[in-house]
Amino acid sequence: MPIAVARIDQRMIHGIVVNQWFAHVQPKRYMVVDDLVSQDEVQKAAMRLSKPTGTGMSIIDTKKAIHNFKNGNYDNQKVFLIVKQPETLIKFLEAGIEIPRVDLGIMFDADGKEKISKFISLTEQEKKDLERIQNLGVPVYIKYVPDDQDEPYSTK
Repeated sequence: MPIAVARIDQRMIHGIVVNQWFAHVQPKRYMVVDDLVSQDEVQKAAMRLSKPTGTGMSIIDTKKAIHNFKNGNYDNQKVFLIVKQPETLIKFLEAGIEIPRVDLGIMFDADGKEKISKFISLTEQEKKDLERIQNLGVPVYIKYVPDDQDEPYSTK
């Protein structure tokens, strides 16, 4: 299974991900999947600057990512998958791509969102999407940094 962990983090690539999470997951490839970010050359260039030496980084849209996984492009790599929204992971799961676990990082607070932890605020749709991920058999944890205890996400 190429995906070691999937992380929902609206900051995507940042210091904690490339330092602390890298040491914990030891990925061969960072994969940022976002339909808008994948079209933004400035943002992609900035993210690539933070990539640890010896790792690959893909910043691609959902359709291409699913195609590449189904095509076996990452079969020999340990992939750290990073997305902004849980709905992206549902598309992966519905396409038959295995995800062993989902960790919730930063999900920004905004109008119409409920704060469920220090760093996570969710819309009703995001809550439904996370519940769907769990119903598809994937555990979801609130985990800001790797040293945090696994705190199972609960819809209750």
